[in-house]
Amino acid sequence: MNRHITQQTPHGSLHGQFDRPDFPRGLILLARSHHVPVDTVTAANLVARGYAVFVMELLSAHELQFADATQNVPRLAQRLIDVLDMIRSDGDMQDLPLGIFASGDIAPAAIRAAAQRDAQVKAVICHGGLIDRAGAQALDLLVAPLLMLFDTDDSIGETAYQRAMSHLHCVHEKQVLEIGEDPVIPVAAWLSKHLEY
Repeated sequence: MNRHITQQTPHGSLHGQFDRPDFPRGLILLARSHHVPVDTVTAANLVARGYAVFVMELLSAHELQFADATQNVPRLAQRLIDVLDMIRSDGDMQDLPLGIFASGDIAPAAIRAAAQRDAQVKAVICHGGLIDRAGAQALDLLVAPLLMLFDTDDSIGETAYQRAMSHLHCVHEKQVLEIGEDPVIPVAAWLSKHLEY
């Protein structure tokens, strides 16, 4: 099954793509500020491993014209929560165990959203990003097991993770990706451990 999904906001339309294989092992919300080509490859690789994947933009084309749009953690977190609420009422998604895979600027928003929807979100994976910007309260409240992936040269992201660790009470783990390593491999391993029915 393949569906295109549009969500309306006061600042323009957000677009998403949902792919569901037969008998999915779970649902992965691939959260991005806007569509990038690598999402298509990542989604296809996860679907090939048996997961339903919902790739969703969190910012409209109009919002992306503003330089600081991707730094607005409260707005991005609220958008993610709106998407999670939509998933709960969608017949193709609502019964699947759910994990969030976020990258870069979306990472702190993913932590906030998962902390507020702790009964719904079963696992979180962040590829880079300054997760300490989620705030101490969200980090304290996060229940979902957290996997942090870092590129070898991402010392800023790793430092932010070190700052956040004193507030994390959930299961959490860090992995550094080798140059050219496909992040889908550790993502799938984390999900198979924490997302199965």
